[in-house]
Amino acid sequence: MTTHATAPRSATKTYDVRTHGCQMNVHDSERLAGLLETAGYVDVNSLPAADRPEAADVVVFNTCAVRENADNKLYGNLGQLRPVKTKNPDMQIAVGGCMAQKDRSTIVQKAPWVDVVFGTNNIGSLPALLDRARHNKRAEVEILESLEVFPSTLPTRRDSAYAGWVSISVGCNNTCTFCIVPSLRGKEADRRPGDVLAEVQALVQQGVVEVTLLGQNVNTYGVEFGDRLAFGKLLRACGDIDGLERVRFTSPHPAAFTDDVISAMAQTPNVMPSLHMPLQSGSDRVLKAMRRSYRSDRFLGIIDRVREQIPDAAITTDIIVGFPGETDADFEETLRVVRESRFSSAFTFQYSIRPGTPAATMPDQLPKAVVQERYERLLALQEEISWAGNRELEGRDVEVLVATGEGRKDAETHRLSGRARDNRLVHFAVPQGAELPRPGDLVTVGVTYGAPHHLVADAALEGGSYVVRRSAGGDAWAALQDAPVPGKPAVSLGMPGVGRPAVVAAPTCG
Repeated sequence: MTTHATAPRSATKTYDVRTHGCQMNVHDSERLAGLLETAGYVDVNSLPAADRPEAADVVVFNTCAVRENADNKLYGNLGQLRPVKTKNPDMQIAVGGCMAQKDRSTIVQKAPWVDVVFGTNNIGSLPALLDRARHNKRAEVEILESLEVFPSTLPTRRDSAYAGWVSISVGCNNTCTFCIVPSLRGKEADRRPGDVLAEVQALVQQGVVEVTLLGQNVNTYGVEFGDRLAFGKLLRACGDIDGLERVRFTSPHPAAFTDDVISAMAQTPNVMPSLHMPLQSGSDRVLKAMRRSYRSDRFLGIIDRVREQIPDAAITTDIIVGFPGETDADFEETLRVVRESRFSSAFTFQYSIRPGTPAATMPDQLPKAVVQERYERLLALQEEISWAGNRELEGRDVEVLVATGEGRKDAETHRLSGRARDNRLVHFAVPQGAELPRPGDLVTVGVTYGAPHHLVADAALEGGSYVVRRSAGGDAWAALQDAPVPGKPAVSLGMPGVGRPAVVAAPTCG
């Protein structure tokens, strides 16, 4: 009788982190990847395609609970892995992020093949939880109610060689009736200014030329240590870091947005002329029902003051259509504010019930058909405004930070892509025989066409502007082309800390 031996599995333990949701989740996933690599796992995408298993040894879902159908998306993905797990019982599946914080043990009940469930406040526990689940032969669920270790103290596997996220705070003290984030990420916790700046400096030394400061509400930064002007000071301090080309931030809240931040943006050359300012609704009555603690006049006043000091600022927003009780008149107010604000783009959402939020049980939930019709009208108006704003840039030169993967049709159009200083997406042509910029380099190009959602800059083909400025970001990207995942940095150690700063740290960002 002939026997057939099963081929042994590779001794290399692999991981795959799959991210859903906001920039905070993207940055958390960089921490999760760093933790797993520190624990001896290897990114499955770093293996040659022929050597990759059907699924990694550890698959982590970093989930979102804010978007519609987040539950269905998670359980659909978990269902796809069930037969893989059946074939390979040693494989481990972990679920983290906001959905894990919200659903907790429900996830294991609905998907008993999941090994680990961990919350937003304990991502640092993942390697230990995987070990415990493996040893105990059962699912491990650990959900902390408050932050114990600030995420930035953990190892990181950044996605980009030339751009980086830096968390300045986590959590939120607001109580918006449509939002579940405060109950999932907890009260706001701020990092010390010196620690934030030390991380930014460390990133710049690694070749990063663009940093985005992250917080659920960045302009309340400083609430823990009693400095209402701390965020503006932090922006100015970033301006003193040599080699840092671009600083962005997301997201502020209109109720807490102060004029000193506008001045800091206008007076600090490396703080970019782009601002994401969530409106949510233009109706004062709806804003009150949302508990947004500002009204349309205040919002428009902020927009006016930004444009007074930063005339070319590109302002983007978030808008919810169809909030419970929204009338035709309320919706018309939203259209009015959108017209007056002239947003360069808007993230528009149809309201949908989020269990656990006050709005979920409000009366006068609107029919889907009504919400859909309003949503389409808003989209049409915003597209018209975005297109007109982009057409105004035709004939101008813009400086673009060259990126990887921004232009899905770059190969077909023979263009490269990146972001202008105001964060508009730009697709640009490279003249034949001209220097080819690397991702992370900066190039000045002439805009030839403004489309609704991007700019085309082909002026160089007719003798127009085309100037490449090589940067430390491009050098960092080039140095990593032989890395297991080309262009992706190795794990870096975390930075300190969270909490009330020592007295001596106060002048750091002054």
